[in-house]
Amino acid sequence: MSRPRFWDPDGSRFGGIPTFPWRMAPDGYATRRQLRARGLRPGGQQVAAQILRNTRRGVRAAYLYRLDAARPVRAMTPARWAALAAANRARRICPDCGRDAGYVLPVRYGTCLPCADSVPLAA
Repeated sequence: MSRPRFWDPDGSRFGGIPTFPWRMAPDGYATRRQLRARGLRPGGQQVAAQILRNTRRGVRAAYLYRLDAARPVRAMTPARWAALAAANRARRICPDCGRDAGYVLPVRYGTCLPCADSVPLAA
């Protein structure tokens, strides 16, 4: 039986970092999303390993962190909640008409939809 293409637990072939195929990472490692689901964060640690897989877009990587070095997620303070609310509010203000659109402005247009509709199309 041959090894999978991305099997490199000692890190000698893929950038000096332990590499595993999709769904074959050993216990004790987790992605950022998996850490967050457990109420953890990387906590300043470096990437400990990676998962590589082939997709239609080419080879994709997912970085893994050690669970034993992860730290609990910091609680949101009232000041952080206020800063987040202000940032989201700013994303709803149209730069052309100055109104609060009630939704996050599409990056594609950079304005609210009524203002984007009023701009004539280039010929």
